[in-house]
Amino acid sequence: MISKSVVSSSGEGDTDPIPLSALQHWAYCPRQCALIHLEQAFEDNVFTLRGQADHARADQPGMELRSGLRVERALPVFSDRLGLIGKADVVEFAPDGTPYPVEYKHGSRNKKASIAACDDLQLAGQALCLEEMSRRPVPEGALYYATSKRRRAVPITPALRAAVENAAAEIRAMLAAGRTPPPVNDERCRACSLRDLCQPEALSHAAEMVSLRDALFDPDA
Repeated sequence: MISKSVVSSSGEGDTDPIPLSALQHWAYCPRQCALIHLEQAFEDNVFTLRGQADHARADQPGMELRSGLRVERALPVFSDRLGLIGKADVVEFAPDGTPYPVEYKHGSRNKKASIAACDDLQLAGQALCLEEMSRRPVPEGALYYATSKRRRAVPITPALRAAVENAAAEIRAMLAAGRTPPPVNDERCRACSLRDLCQPEALSHAAEMVSLRDALFDPDA
């Protein structure tokens, strides 16, 4: 059985561990990840509030037995190797102790592929944490979408495992550098709760003006 009294340090010496949620934020938008995890800025919108409501039951710690499975809710997880820490919404343990993480998400299971991939990355991060904690392979997990009220199984493939490791390294480098990436200013910005703080249109326009100015005064242009 995995203990819930988890205190973890990252594999990078005294560096603070990276929250699992940062994997999803980074995959969605590196600037969003930096605003939340570097600048400690966050604002709610209708999408984040709905997500919080959908998580309400899963966020209540508890354990139950169901259909031969031990089901743990709000289970703290970590990986010392990757320097990750967080909380799994639901973990179903098979009779042999093999964990199966289930992450709760707002919306429909028929998400755009690029958005679904961000959810997959966070789930895979949980799977790697559970593997390290339980010392058992975690070949699959699932995402439960509140609107659809259905699961989408996600194989924890070698490619997905590598993506978790790469994202964790990139996030750690960004935090160490202390620099927030520039805005993307594309369709991702429409639903982002940090849009007013990020100001993608204004900053992108300012960057364009700087580029035009530099081109005008470049004698080699």
